[in-house]
Amino acid sequence: MAGLKQMSQSTARRREGDRTALAVLVIAGLVLVSAAAFLFSITTGASNASVIDVIAGMLGGSAESTLSMRDRIVIFDIRLPRAVLGFLIGGGLAVSGAVMQGLFRNPLADPGLIGVSAGSSLGAVAMIVLGGGVLAPVVHLFGIFALPVAAFIGGLATTILLYKIATRHGQTSIATMLLAGIALGSLALAATGILIYMADDRQLRDLTFWSMGSLAGSTWGKVAGAGPIIVLSLLPLPFMARGLNALTLGEAAAFHMGIAVQRLKNIAIVSVAAAVGASVAVSGGIGFVGIVVPHILRMVIGPDHRFLLPASALLGGSLLVTADVVARTIVSPAELPIGILTAGVGGPFFLWMLLRQRSRLSL
Repeated sequence: MAGLKQMSQSTARRREGDRTALAVLVIAGLVLVSAAAFLFSITTGASNASVIDVIAGMLGGSAESTLSMRDRIVIFDIRLPRAVLGFLIGGGLAVSGAVMQGLFRNPLADPGLIGVSAGSSLGAVAMIVLGGGVLAPVVHLFGIFALPVAAFIGGLATTILLYKIATRHGQTSIATMLLAGIALGSLALAATGILIYMADDRQLRDLTFWSMGSLAGSTWGKVAGAGPIIVLSLLPLPFMARGLNALTLGEAAAFHMGIAVQRLKNIAIVSVAAAVGASVAVSGGIGFVGIVVPHILRMVIGPDHRFLLPASALLGGSLLVTADVVARTIVSPAELPIGILTAGVGGPFFLWMLLRQRSRLSL
């Protein structure tokens, strides 16, 4: 009887801590939120088109009879690719943050904070400044994919170097990771500054606005250049959920549970570098999405990556699309770089997180 009672109590505790039903409900809600944010983005601005007209046009209805030529151009050639690109970038950054937090087993890990975004920026800036000279063969080889590829290589090199520095005898030091990330980010920013110094006036104007982070100038060409890379980099991540869950117990425990730890780390590093690199290449530096979104979701639905990864993709995309609408309307007719907005909101949130976590960090 005592044994049965203990088993019953253990089962009750597991059920009490099981957030599967809540996670499924949250993900279903985020699907609706994503659709609403997407529709909000393409219907907000200087256009007289109604929501019904826009939906009819997107579904192949009689948009030509309800939308003027100007409205069709604004919605389908400007706003729609901007919303698609914003959703892809927001989802890619949020999922990348969730993966890095699982890989390093720390909720403060983020591609922007540990230098990965800076490395991607270095690759992208090098391609912008040197694409007509030293790197011209790369441009001819990859075409519209040259910029995302360069940013991917920069982010991948930074991520691999960071992991090599922070990991010793199979154990990753969180303090070393954060400090090394700051150092590598500073080196990448220094090299980026040198390239900016070499840029001409036209390149300098582009780089100045690009460095603040923006979705302005989004086109279907940029969607075609960065979108496939972001999507392909995110495809293997749901299959890594079990491995990331096991890593929370440590690499040795994950290995004994049958997880191919080294292969998991390699796939995670390459996927994160590709997603962040492609995002940085077309939008510039957009910070704090990768740290804020997974942390919020982890508090609500728990740390299970089976639900955390898809939820992060949906919430990250929705937040960035919504933030973009605010950025282009809050100072209308001008446009606020979206990176300034995300930093202004994400910075205080990160400080709050840091204060909550400081007792757990050996810093």
